[in-house]
Amino acid sequence: MMPFLGWLEQTGYSVWVREAPTVWAFPFMLILHAIGMGLVAGIHTSICLRVLGVAPTIPLPAMRNFLPAWWLGLVLNVFSGVSLLIAYPAKALTNPLFYIKLGLIAVAIWGFLWMRTRVFGDSLPAKARNVAALSIFCWGTAIIAGRWLAYTYSMLMSGDGR
Repeated sequence: MMPFLGWLEQTGYSVWVREAPTVWAFPFMLILHAIGMGLVAGIHTSICLRVLGVAPTIPLPAMRNFLPAWWLGLVLNVFSGVSLLIAYPAKALTNPLFYIKLGLIAVAIWGFLWMRTRVFGDSLPAKARNVAALSIFCWGTAIIAGRWLAYTYSMLMSGDGR
């Protein structure tokens, strides 16, 4: 795996994101990731909280209007997340916490997709509250895991060999 990571670290895009002396490279990817995370986790958590009974006067079907912004956030997060991964592939791909983060995100997205087709009608399915609570837990834990990635890596670049 190290030869592949070394090759990926030396691609033009990886070097640019990691080393370009401009705010449009690494800092911009971090900004996009934060905005995307706010849209994806924030919108889904808002819907989940409503399903759990917070703000009962807000009609749940009206929250469907936020779904296009959720999809925009997902696109921003995929683009920026892959860019950040390409910048430091060894840092992420050799850290078990990265895979935990991805698993939590996968479960949270499953929760969103499940809710998207079931909670905006006249009545809530019996499982809706459980899916909402699980989704909130997964988003929160994934965000914490993502933040910890900056401090728990054992190898920054493939040539470090630590």
